[in-house]
Amino acid sequence: MIRWIGRWIIGVSIIHTIFAFAVFGDTIASIVKRGVFNTVGTGPMTAAVVWFLLFGVLLFAYGLNVDEIEKSAAKQLPKSIGWSLLALGLIGVILMPASGLWLIFPPAIVVLTQKARA
Repeated sequence: MIRWIGRWIIGVSIIHTIFAFAVFGDTIASIVKRGVFNTVGTGPMTAAVVWFLLFGVLLFAYGLNVDEIEKSAAKQLPKSIGWSLLALGLIGVILMPASGLWLIFPPAIVVLTQKARA
């Protein structure tokens, strides 16, 4: 089987993070200008941008772990990965249909429909 699911998730996380810098660059620059430490405060926009960036980092780490599992030719990806990606995608597109969360469905579907390796 071609090793692509972890790499797909990593790619989505990179696009997600680049998007954050492109769209929320002013907010990120403000955080850096204020010294980073304890700069979120009560500002809802700043908090949203920080969580947006943190989600990209977590998605990257998740993708790295999935890629490590895929490296092992003897191992099939656990169905829990597919279910968790599907749940993330469904919740995300219900809350934000105009988002990149649609990109999580291809790997979720493949993991859930893959046949057991011999």
